Parts: sequence; C-alpha cells; structure tokens
Amino acid sequence: MTPLPPSEPSILLETTAALEAQKIRFEINRIKLPIGLEKKFGVIHHPGASLAVPITNDGLIVLLRQYRYAIERRILEFPAGTLEKDEEPIESMKRELGEEAGYKANKWDLLGQMSPCPGYSDEIIHMFLARDLIELIEKPTGDDDEDIEVLHLTKNELDKYISSGDELLDGKSLTAWYRACQFLKL
Repeated sequence: MTPLPPSEPSILLETTAALEAQKIRFEINRIKLPIGLEKKFGVIHHPGASLAVPITNDGLIVLLRQYRYAIERRILEFPAGTLEKDEEPIESMKRELGEEAGYKANKWDLLGQMSPCPGYSDEIIHMFLARDLIELIEKPTGDDDEDIEVLHLTKNELDKYISSGDELLDGKSLTAWYRACQFLKL
C-alpha cells in the first residue's frame, strides 16, 4: 500500500470553546491555515477507529444491522470500533469482531485508511479484511448500548442492498467493501 501524502499542519492560535463526550472532544479553534488565512473552525477530535470486512470460509459476508441514535434508525455496517488509549488498530478490530459479530479471524489483511468526515473531524478509520473466521462459543461482552443483529450475506445480496437503497449503509462500510472487492478481485 502506498504511503499517504504528508500532512500540512495548521497553526492553532486559540481554542475558544471545548466540550468532551465519551471518547470525542469538540473544539472551536481559531487557526492559521497553510495558505495564511486565519479563521474559526469547529473540529471533532477522535482517537481513531478500526473496521473489518469479515468473510466466512464459505464466502458469506458478515454484516451488522445496528441501531444508531444520531439518525434514529438501524443501518447495515461492518463490525467497527473506536480505538482505546494506546491500542493498535488491529488489536481493536480483533476485540470488536468478537464483541459485535461473535467471530475470531485467523487471517487479517490491511485495506488501508479512510477519513469519514474530514470537514469537521480528524478521525481516521483503519480498514481490514478478516478471513478464516471461527465462530466463538461464548461471545465477549460488548458495549451496553449496542443493539446489533448479525447478518450473513452473499456478495450478490450485499451488492443488491447497496444498489437498491433498500437498506441504509454507512460510508465507512461502503468504502471498506469497495476496497475488499478490489483486494479480492471480486
């Protein structure tokens, strides 16, 4: 995988407001952009996340139908989670795959990174392909606010959901599925 281009940092001149909630921090900052312009911007600081596209040994894709408070509905998405302090993305994903989907993977491939909302968040999501899955006999305890249904879909079923619009999918899952299809040459 080709390295990402280098960052071009802005200069933080002042933080005028801040609010912390769970694992994120919202700030309003006055900054100087690399082009020299000074302006106020709102930003959500996020510790990062990881996501996996899990595929069973018989070729089924493991997805979650999960309730999301912010949009007040259930959407289809791949298992994912926020990184804990000092946690490596692959370790986070191994934990989340067990907690959310009830699987362990013996084969992991990096699918790259994505920035889901660069206009207002510094979140980076590390995407993985998880294969050679083993269903866990005892699923680890996940977050108490998660409302998740585990689905097993064929490639054609997932592609139909995406193209029809009959189910809502989030952007990180669409990006990860696209990358997984490229990686697997599907």
